[in-house]
Amino acid sequence: MMTESRVRYAGENMNFERLRQWTPPEGWLRLTTLDAHTAGEPLRIIAGGYPALEGRTILERRRYAAERLDYLRTALMWEPRGHADMYGCLVTEPVTPEADFGVLFLHNSGYSTMCGHGIIAVAMAAVETGLVTPTPPLTTIRIDSPAGLITARVDSQGVSFDNVASFVDTMNAKVYVPTLGDVRYDLAFGGAYYAIVDAASVALECSPGQVTHLIEAGMRIKNAVAQSRPIRHPFEEDLGFLYGTIFVERAGDEANHSRNVCIFANGEVDRSPTGTGVSARAAILAARGEIGLNDPVTIESILGTEFTVSVTERVTFGGYDAIVPTVSGRAFLTGRNEFWLDPSDPLHRGFWLR
Repeated sequence: MMTESRVRYAGENMNFERLRQWTPPEGWLRLTTLDAHTAGEPLRIIAGGYPALEGRTILERRRYAAERLDYLRTALMWEPRGHADMYGCLVTEPVTPEADFGVLFLHNSGYSTMCGHGIIAVAMAAVETGLVTPTPPLTTIRIDSPAGLITARVDSQGVSFDNVASFVDTMNAKVYVPTLGDVRYDLAFGGAYYAIVDAASVALECSPGQVTHLIEAGMRIKNAVAQSRPIRHPFEEDLGFLYGTIFVERAGDEANHSRNVCIFANGEVDRSPTGTGVSARAAILAARGEIGLNDPVTIESILGTEFTVSVTERVTFGGYDAIVPTVSGRAFLTGRNEFWLDPSDPLHRGFWLR
């Protein structure tokens, strides 16, 4: 007669509740984030644990973060908590009377001067979480950025925002780039400065299969342009630098205007069409007479996701004929995280490996 035996299963005596409820010991820094994406481009919104930033302006706070707290940027953007293309946002107290809050954007090599996909995501998150009081059907949010005050509008269709004055610095310039030869580019500002290049002119396509080549060429062009000429913002010295290279080609969808991909910071690839990038491109299109006031165009990303941009006003800015672009897109929340920095971990400040 067979003796009954009780079958034991792996994990039978494990207390999963302890695993879920475990908390780090005192002395570990805890950083909480709300994660989102805009048209595929990530935004890690820092919600807690970050020390207060000193400074009367967002640019002053940007300098303070870079000089005093940069290890927190690397901890959250770099591995093992992030990756080479991670992007972040720190929400701060406002610095102007009309703003609801301020933002500081961070990435793999430092701190952006403005970020369109970040504005879209943080505005959406502000409404979804109640950081600002929603006023359906349209909630207007005013945000202090390093480049200036941004007005965003959130409704059920997505987010649109009025960017800072955007303008063309130089059109049809030429620079010698090692391995590429002479490259023609336009230089324009849309909250940051970009060298804008026809992708076919350097034998590239704005497609996922070309990412490695796009990064290599984008960084070579960025470095060559930056070394060949001074880049000076009309009012703020901290804004006077080349942020990235934007490659442009025909749209995949014939209903859209074009496709582009931005290579910025230290070789980051923007998954979205780039809000400040399409603002700079709108300034170029307006200067060439290719678009007029309130004439929207839709621009695709390397993924085929879309932003719509239009010129809502013509202005003079620091001696430049400039525009005020309005950019529209959609963002989605993807999760909530609590990250821990164990002081005994030799890699707690993150590491860079591409």
